[in-house]
Amino acid sequence: MEKIIAKNGSVYHNYFINDTIEAGIVLYGTEIKSIRNGKVNLKDSYVNIKNGEVFIYGMHISPYEQGNIFNKDPLRTRKLLLNSREINKLTGLISQKGMSIIPIKLYFKGSFVKLEIGIGKGKKLYDKRQDMAKKEAERKIQRTLKNL
Repeated sequence: MEKIIAKNGSVYHNYFINDTIEAGIVLYGTEIKSIRNGKVNLKDSYVNIKNGEVFIYGMHISPYEQGNIFNKDPLRTRKLLLNSREINKLTGLISQKGMSIIPIKLYFKGSFVKLEIGIGKGKKLYDKRQDMAKKEAERKIQRTLKNL
């Protein structure tokens, strides 16, 4: 059973997501307590591969109120837990032109915190306009069907 903690809402607006991978994340005790309180933000975060390891940058976990000296930096770089096959797959996919690794959502799976990351290509402005026009047309159709 998954309990979603945080979502990166602008992902599907700004990227075409081709594939998703579930990754574990290395956290400290006060960070887990703060996450359980829902004090995490994925808005400006991104994922990068460095020396054969995968890291997430810019994920903000607010300091735990009762954590005092045990609190870590809210914006520190955190390591993602993936096996070597998945890391090689990611490396191969992002070596293609324009591909990026984007965090999509953070959730509990049992007692573990998992991060869903997506491999995607950035949308151009005209792609975003087409998506918005398509959604508006679908809303209009639903409204007319509802009124009939």
